[in-house]
Amino acid sequence: MPDATTADALVITDIATPADSDAFRTLNEAWISQFFTLEDEDRKLLGDPVGQIVEPGGAAFVARLGDTVIGCVGIAPVAPGVFELVKMAVSPAHQGHGTGRKLIVAALDRARDLGAHRVVLESNAQLASAVHLYEAFGFRHLGHDEVAPSPYVRADVHMALDLS
Repeated sequence: MPDATTADALVITDIATPADSDAFRTLNEAWISQFFTLEDEDRKLLGDPVGQIVEPGGAAFVARLGDTVIGCVGIAPVAPGVFELVKMAVSPAHQGHGTGRKLIVAALDRARDLGAHRVVLESNAQLASAVHLYEAFGFRHLGHDEVAPSPYVRADVHMALDLS
């Protein structure tokens, strides 16, 4: 059986419809609830990704196979020239096929287009595959003295990528 997530089949677009926003919320709620507890900041961002991420100057993307959204990610402005990679999720049935990698490329390309010189992110060491993927893109782990306060109890990994 051919891989359904080949470059020809996978399409990454900006969130464009309420259904896209619902998929963004559903995909993220699933992984967060599987490993952690939904927190207030999760509910805020996932309840209105357009209002919380896009309208302040960021972007939110969905990855589709046909009509099905299988992944998502956002970049949210946090300081002049600095964006945070937020709420990346890929449906478990579609993990391991490069979807997350393509979502990160789209997010980093847009961050550059928006004038970013740095992209930061928060994660959790329990999500080793995600952390490894970020490292593969060149994100470096931040020292304790470089870490801003987080709204997430689960955030124990803090990383940054300086864009050139």
